[in-house]
Amino acid sequence: MNSLTNVVLNRFSFLGDLTHLVFPETCVSCSNELSKEEKSICSICQSELIETNFHLAKEATVMDQLFWGRFEVCKAYSYLFFEKEKSSQHVLFSLKYRDNPAIGEYFGKEIAKRLLVMSEFTDVDAFIPAPLHPKKAFLRGYNQSEALAKGMSDALNIRLDTNSIIRAKHGSTQTKKNRFQRWDNVQSTFKTKKSILHYNHVVLVDDVITTGSTLESIAQSIREVHPKIKISIVTLAMS
Repeated sequence: MNSLTNVVLNRFSFLGDLTHLVFPETCVSCSNELSKEEKSICSICQSELIETNFHLAKEATVMDQLFWGRFEVCKAYSYLFFEKEKSSQHVLFSLKYRDNPAIGEYFGKEIAKRLLVMSEFTDVDAFIPAPLHPKKAFLRGYNQSEALAKGMSDALNIRLDTNSIIRAKHGSTQTKKNRFQRWDNVQSTFKTKKSILHYNHVVLVDDVITTGSTLESIAQSIREVHPKIKISIVTLAMS
């Protein structure tokens, strides 16, 4: 490495240090300043997250069982268990409401590390984020599920498809609905384009799963166009 290269690298390092000093990044959970080595969430808050470890399970998990008798899922995986008023809730709130797609991409890459050890995900053709209605996407500025899917896509070099599924109806919020109300709310909400026929195995990505009604509705829409396709489910958290 010549002296000119060293000068350039040292200058970039200095600028990075200066940027961190003037505009320090803060933890999405506790808002404390992050160290240079930390990304999006501090090590203390990261340690408070309860990981499901579903990627290590030898038998069907509670996530897999959630869809039994509803529709055929190749594999279902969630990275975290959701806890109210804990780090997981702060992470999800920041991802969904504080214009922070970077946290989605960060956790998408963390999820990708777990998918690598699961044989069910070796033949995936595309990650498909649960779509937002254009009105909600405009108001929010981005799709949090797409941010998660992009992190996975970048880490695993697998296609990110944001066009094959569209949200045709703007349903009311799911937050305070029970399972049957959630299912009724998303019936006929999603439409699938024929481009889905190019795939043999897709992964549907969402931020948090409660009853699974939204993902079930998307899967139903996909299978109306491509009955033989394999569908897997991945979410950041499970409530």
